[in-house]
Parts: sequence; C-alpha cells; structure tokens
Amino acid sequence: MAGRAPKGFIYYQLLLHNVGLVLSLKGKVALIIGLGQSQPEGWGIGAATAVLLARQGAQIFGGNRTLASTVTTKDTIETEGGTCTVMKTDVTSATATKALVDACIAKHGRIDILINNVGKSEPGCPAAMAEDIWDPQVDINLKSVYLTCHHVLPIMEKQGSGAIVSVASIAGLRYIGKPQVGYSATKAAIIQLMKATAVIYADKGVRLNTVVPGLMDTPYTKGLVYRYADGEAESYMQMRNAQVPMGEMGDAWDVANATLFLVSDEAKYITGQELVVNGGITSSTGRT
Repeated sequence: MAGRAPKGFIYYQLLLHNVGLVLSLKGKVALIIGLGQSQPEGWGIGAATAVLLARQGAQIFGGNRTLASTVTTKDTIETEGGTCTVMKTDVTSATATKALVDACIAKHGRIDILINNVGKSEPGCPAAMAEDIWDPQVDINLKSVYLTCHHVLPIMEKQGSGAIVSVASIAGLRYIGKPQVGYSATKAAIIQLMKATAVIYADKGVRLNTVVPGLMDTPYTKGLVYRYADGEAESYMQMRNAQVPMGEMGDAWDVANATLFLVSDEAKYITGQELVVNGGITSSTGRT
C-alpha cells in the first residue's frame, strides 16, 4: 500500500475511538524500535505500526538508525493529531539503547508498549558467509531485542504491566527459498527469546509475543531485489507473489494490525505466542 492508509480506514479507526469499542491504546506510551523507511515510497512495517498505534491513541517514542528516514512517519502522526518523538539510536549499543529508554521515561514517565522491528538479511550459507557478514546480522536482529528488553522489562515489572512485541519472520520457521542462514537463525532465536521470557514474566503483568510476517511488499523488499535477483524487480515480485497460497504478498499494514491486537487489552490473556501473518505460506508444501 503506497502513501497513507485509505480515508475509509482512518474513519473506521476514529469511529472505534469515539464509541470506545476495541483496541484503544489511549493514554499508553509505545516505544518503537525501527520506525523509519528504507526507501521513500510505500510503508515499512515499523512506520505503519507507529502510525496505527498512534491512531489508536498511543503516544509514540521511537528509536531509529537515522532521523531522515522517519520524517514520513513522524509527520503523518503529528498531522493527524498524535504525538511522536524520535531519537537517532543504535540499538546494537547498550549505551545508546539505555539512553533511548531513559529519554522515553524522562518525557512520558512510563513505557506500556515495546515494539522491536529492526532487521538485516544477507545471503549466504555457513560455509560461504564471512564472519563480518554474520556478526552484524546477529547484533542488529537479535542483540537489539535483548538490549531493549534488558532495559525495558524492569520498568514494566515495576509498573505491573506492559506488552512487548518483536517482529520475526517465517524465515525463522522454515526455509523460504533463498540462503540466508544468519537472518533465519536470528529470527528463530527472537521467537524463542520472546517465548521463554514471556513465561518468566507471566506473573508480573508483562506479556511478550512475536509477530511472524511472511512475504511482504514493503520498501525493504525493493532492496532485496538487488541481493537476491540481480535487480530484476518485476520477475522477483512475481515469484514472491506466486509463493503465497493467497496469491499475493501482504503489506506493512497487515503486520501492523496483528501487532496492534497483541499489544491491546483485548489480548490480555495472550503471552508467549507467535501470530503468523503470511497468507498461508507456512501451511503449504510450496507445490501447486
């Protein structure tokens, strides 16, 4: 979905606010890691999630590698009357991550929601992948989740409430047609990190879950064309669509909607789970 969400969608969200029906995040503070856009056109998962949570009433505090890539996210939220603060942050750094969390607390006094949505994928199997290609994927995909949880979990425990959602990938569940062992291994690890930690914090009022996207059409996908298809965009996108039993890739709003549900009070009895958003691909043998 390019550009902003349809007016009908926005109207529906406002209607839910007005009558107080479901999925309201009014009064809650959401710390979102990775809410920028890798390319200017379209919507990335973090950007769509930030906008959607803001539409549901959450105050957004974001950490992102660059500030320039967050302009669309921030402008959209503020134009629609929401609140969005963004800090330049390297979430592979313990010092920078702590500074981000401390700044959010200084501004809002609490953190009700944490969204982890950064990722890096490079092609290669263990025999071919150099160590300097492996290590950044582990740091960006997995260490970042550990660091944010390390600093946010004590805050949520003290509050007696909180919801954490980390974005993984179906690549952490099965082989999806291309050699990307670093990405696959770290995304699988995220799922288990959330599951194990959810049990530890289940009696502390803190819930941890994972959204597991399948093949999505996002700005980040456009970058994969050059890593895995030599820049042949049309054939690459057609191939990805054909892999999905529903016939086409999803988009960032599909993932954002799943995330919204998991952080909402309507999901208050759900923890340690994976919500797979993939058009049926992990239920298929991949054969037509």
